[in-house]
Amino acid sequence: MNKAFKIALLFVLSFVTSNLSAQTIAIKPGEKWFGGAVNDAHLMPFADGYSLNLYGDTRGNQAAPLLVSTKGRFIWSEEPFKFSVSAGKLTVSETHAALVIDSSAKDLQSAFKLAAKRYFPSKGKLPDTLLFAKPQYNTWIELVYNQNQKDIISYAKAIIDNGFPPGVLMIDDNWADYYGRFDFRADRFTNATAMIDSLHTMGFKVMLWVSPFVSPDTEVYRELLAKRLLLFDNGGNANLAWDKADKPAIISWWNGYSSVLDFTNPQAKEWFTGRLNYMVKTYHLDGFKLDAGDADFYPASGLSYKKATPNEHSRLWGEIGLSFPLNEYRAMWKMGGEPLVERLRDKQHTWVDLQKLIPHITTAGLLGYQFTCPDMIGGGEFGSFIGEDKLDEQLIVRSAQSAALMPMMQFSVAPWRVLSKQHLAAVKKAVALRAKYTPYILQLAKASAQSGEPIVRSMEYQFPNQGLADVKGQFMLGSKYLVAPVITKENCKTIYLPKGTWLSDDGKKIKGPKVLKTEVATDRLPVFELIRN
Repeated sequence: MNKAFKIALLFVLSFVTSNLSAQTIAIKPGEKWFGGAVNDAHLMPFADGYSLNLYGDTRGNQAAPLLVSTKGRFIWSEEPFKFSVSAGKLTVSETHAALVIDSSAKDLQSAFKLAAKRYFPSKGKLPDTLLFAKPQYNTWIELVYNQNQKDIISYAKAIIDNGFPPGVLMIDDNWADYYGRFDFRADRFTNATAMIDSLHTMGFKVMLWVSPFVSPDTEVYRELLAKRLLLFDNGGNANLAWDKADKPAIISWWNGYSSVLDFTNPQAKEWFTGRLNYMVKTYHLDGFKLDAGDADFYPASGLSYKKATPNEHSRLWGEIGLSFPLNEYRAMWKMGGEPLVERLRDKQHTWVDLQKLIPHITTAGLLGYQFTCPDMIGGGEFGSFIGEDKLDEQLIVRSAQSAALMPMMQFSVAPWRVLSKQHLAAVKKAVALRAKYTPYILQLAKASAQSGEPIVRSMEYQFPNQGLADVKGQFMLGSKYLVAPVITKENCKTIYLPKGTWLSDDGKKIKGPKVLKTEVATDRLPVFELIRN
C-alpha cells in the first residue's frame, strides 16, 4: 500500500468535522458503545434513551470527551458535547469544538489504543507506587468531620495491631479552621508535625484532604479577593469583562457556600501550590487527596482570568496533582495518561452500589484513567452509615474481595471494629491474596505508564467479539488473570470463561468458552489464570 493511498484511506476512515451542528451516526448491528462519564458506566453499553451533556456535568467523577465502540470506532472532541442514543442511532450535538469520528480500528481495544495514542498518550510516569503496593487507609468513615490527632493515631495503631500492613494513610476533611487556611487547627491537633512523624515511624505515608474552596469572610479570602485569584460572578451580565467584575462567585457545595480559586490565573496556581509545599515542609506530609474540582462547581455565570469552560476549570484542578506523586482525585476531566490517582465516586453501603465497581473502574481505564482506586471498602458515602446499628458484614467482605485485585484497595470503616472474627479473617485473607499478586500489579502499573493500557480491563476489551460486552460482574487483571468476585447477597456466582485454557484458584483446568455456575465460600475470591490461548 503506497503512502498516498494510506493517507487517503485514513481521511475516509477518520472523519473530522468543524460543523458544530448535530452529527448522527448509525449504530452497526451488534455494535456497543462506552465512554463519556465513569459514574454512568453501570448503564453501559448505552441503551436506547441514554443521554448526557458533558458540558459542566461529569457526573461527580472522572469523564472525558471520548466514546468508543466494540466495532472499532471512536468519537473525540477537545471540548464537551452532548450525546444520546435512540432508535439505533448515536447523536452528538451541542459541540464546542471539532468532532472526530474515526472508524479505522477493528474492536474496542484497538479503538481505545488509537484514541489514546492520538489524544491522551501516557506520559511514562507513575504515581507513588506505595498506593499500589499496600492497602490504603482513609480516616473519613471512622472520624467523619471530627478529624483529630488522638483518634488518627489510634486508628493507625489499630491498623497494625489488627494485623493489617501499613501503607498510605489519608487524613480527611475538617483538619483546618476553615477552607483556604493551610495549618492544622490547634483545638484538635496539639502537635501535627509530631503526629505525622509518628505515623511515618509506624510505616505510613500521609496524605491530607484539600479542596479548591475558600471560606468567605476570612483573612485568606480577603487576601485572595484583593489579588483577584478567585472566580468572579458576572452578575447576570454575560458581556462583563473579568477586570471589571467586583463580586466573587459563591459556590454551593456539600459543605455549604464558598468562593473558589481560579486556576486559569497562573498566580492562583502558584499560591495554592505554594501552600501545599508549605504543608509538606512544615508538617512533613507526603501528598494530598485533592477533592472537589467538579465541573458543576464552576457556574456559567463565573468570570475567570482566562475564559474557560466549567470542564476546563476541572482539568486545571487536575494539573495541581502533577506536582505531587502521592495524589488522589475524585473529579477529573480530560487528564487521561497522566500520573494521577483517580478514585471512584463515593458508593453507598449497599449491594447495588457494590455492583457498580467493576463497570465503573473498567470504563475509567477506557477513558485513560489507568491508576484508579475503587471506592472505600464497604462504601465511602457516610450518609448510608448513619443510623445503621449493624452493618452488613458480608457486604464488607465482598467489597474487600472486589477491590483486592484492582489497581488499589482502600479501607475507611475499620473492619476490626464492625466485623465478627470470621468475617474479619475473610477480609484479611483478601489482603493477603493481594500481597501475592502485588508484583504483577506493579508490573502492570509500570507497563501502563508506558503504553496507556488499562490495568483492569473489561471482558470485551481483552476478548473482543466473544459476546462479553454486557458482562459486568468480572474483569481481567492485565491479560493473565480473570477475577470474578461475588457482588450479590447470595453466594452463587455465574462466571464467563472466554476461549482458552484456564487454571482456577482451586487448581482445576477448564477449557473455555464455558459458563460456570458455582457456590463461592465467604472467604474465597475466584481467580482464573489464562495458561493457554
